[in-house]
Amino acid sequence: MAGTKVTVFSNGPLRVEGDFTIVDQEGKEFGLGGRTAVTLCRCGHSANNPFCDGTHKRNNFVAPSEARDLPPKP
Repeated sequence: MAGTKVTVFSNGPLRVEGDFTIVDQEGKEFGLGGRTAVTLCRCGHSANNPFCDGTHKRNNFVAPSEARDLPPKP
């Protein structure tokens, strides 16, 4: 089974690659047109939510992201 990779871009979107589906809160699946990679908006200003349209660049979105370990699950 193929895996899924999520890349968090500093000051930018989330890139999802691999074997995945995206559903809305009701569980209805987004049609991805055969794509195996998409970018998801983090700034909240995309005209194509939940997908990124590059608006974060025009709005100077700032959200530095660096990998770190989460604390152990309780």
